[in-house]
Amino acid sequence: MTAEEVQRAERTVRVPGTRWILGGMAAVLVAAVSMRSPLTSVGPVLGLIGADTGLSHTLLGLLSALPLLAFAAVSPIVYGPVRRIGIERTVAWALAALAVGCVFRVLPGQPQLWIGTAVVGAGIAVCNVLIPVVLRRDYPLRVALMTAVYSATMGTVAALASGVSQPLSRLPGSWRLSLSIWAVPAAFAAVVWLLRRSRATPEPEPDREDPTPVWRSPGAWQLTAVMGLQSTTFYIMVAWLPSIATSHGASDALGGWYLFEYQVIGILAGLGLPSVLHRAGTPLTGILVAAPLVIACLGIITLPAALPAWVLLAGISSGAALVYALTRISLAARTSAHATRLSGMAQSIGYLVAASGPVVVGWLKDSTGSWTPALAFVAAVAAVQATAGALRIRSR
Repeated sequence: MTAEEVQRAERTVRVPGTRWILGGMAAVLVAAVSMRSPLTSVGPVLGLIGADTGLSHTLLGLLSALPLLAFAAVSPIVYGPVRRIGIERTVAWALAALAVGCVFRVLPGQPQLWIGTAVVGAGIAVCNVLIPVVLRRDYPLRVALMTAVYSATMGTVAALASGVSQPLSRLPGSWRLSLSIWAVPAAFAAVVWLLRRSRATPEPEPDREDPTPVWRSPGAWQLTAVMGLQSTTFYIMVAWLPSIATSHGASDALGGWYLFEYQVIGILAGLGLPSVLHRAGTPLTGILVAAPLVIACLGIITLPAALPAWVLLAGISSGAALVYALTRISLAARTSAHATRLSGMAQSIGYLVAASGPVVVGWLKDSTGSWTPALAFVAAVAAVQATAGALRIRSR
């Protein structure tokens, strides 16, 4: 950090503590409510969508991956709007687009389903890039803690969305009602961000060197690998865990609640990670956040009767890995502008990799008629994630 940034950080600690923190975090948390729920509400009703539209498992996997492709396409270009209108307004317009996409994707017709899903992904992509930048800018001495709180809020509502999605689909309107309700918190969050005033500079500070070295940095690529691989496993589980559960005898509703368990456990694991990072910033940390998922996938294959226990382990890995990746992005950056570029790179390439996950798993299920190859694939991705996490720490 420069001397100017250190002075700003010290002022951050001294000015009206609780009131300032809660006021600034309120907008972040309102946005977090809308950043996963439109995605996690899809998995429990994926079978209903397929029955209604005639989409195969492979195409349903592609539908689940479409927001991730939008993440990859939009993340690198976020810096442009931020320079013109600032972070707050950019986030506000992204949330407004998210609300519109939630409504548009449930209109009758397959084109609306695909276009609306892509718009949902684009809106979330902007928030994915900029919220970590806001946390790094506004809370430079509390990055890990604030990231954990933000992640926990995002995960709590996402878990609730997956749990209530299938029951809501039984009401008049079916899965369309279940997915469209998430336009409401997104619209509210858009208004909040339009009214929010920046807590620091209205735009990121300009980089003091050419931005291209970010793309040539081995550490940045290792960080991108961690982000992409943890996202791959998370979105595979979000899309297909309910279907995997029902293949082992669970009801459709219970499959949704297994996804709820997966995410709630992840929230608790994410909240506990900052203390681990503070005490042990070693290669072991990167390995420990991924290893439980490897064990969980192998457990489902060999002992499916213990599915609740395996879901618990998978959730621990998911929540810890997300906070780990976001914290590394924030701590690796030198300025807010650098954080925007680094976050954009990690999330663009990372989500491009992640987009293949649900599609590959759907294809494996269609090709083999079994979930075993798919679970083996998830275990392999988690193992590579553990290696990338360890290398990222060493490179620092």
